[in-house]
Amino acid sequence: MQRLVDIAPAQIPQIWSLLSQIPDPEVPVLTITDLGMVRSVKAQGEGWVIGFTPTYSGCPATEHLLGAIRDAMTANGFTPVHIVLQLEPAWTTDWMTAAARERLRAYGISPPVGHSCHAHAPAEVSCPRCASTDTSLISEFGSTACKALYRCNSCREPFDYFKCI
Repeated sequence: MQRLVDIAPAQIPQIWSLLSQIPDPEVPVLTITDLGMVRSVKAQGEGWVIGFTPTYSGCPATEHLLGAIRDAMTANGFTPVHIVLQLEPAWTTDWMTAAARERLRAYGISPPVGHSCHAHAPAEVSCPRCASTDTSLISEFGSTACKALYRCNSCREPFDYFKCI
């Protein structure tokens, strides 16, 4: 009989693929792996350990996402599963994939500009509809805590900007 340690390396890409199908409940065009929330996947003993960092420590979707990870792992025979909440380092938009940023734009949300170490309002936020950088901040707070509300001065449409965190 093969031990988990012997077969685990071959299963890790399958688990990452499985986790990449779990959507973010606030922005469903992104997944938890697009956002960089899954920090690690490891075999341990007879089971699996998933390292997970929520987008912020008070995120109301955290419990939902932990349940979705457990459900996906269990439904696909990867048990037992232990999820380790990793609050340090804190999640940052720097962990988002380039593909995630493009999907945000296509969805109508302007992706973060710059890096988290420069987490103030960016000089230029592009309109996700017409790509103009002639935009104005309406409110530091948009539809969720991680977004700000902008208006495009060219096409006059309001849009969310995914803030650098």
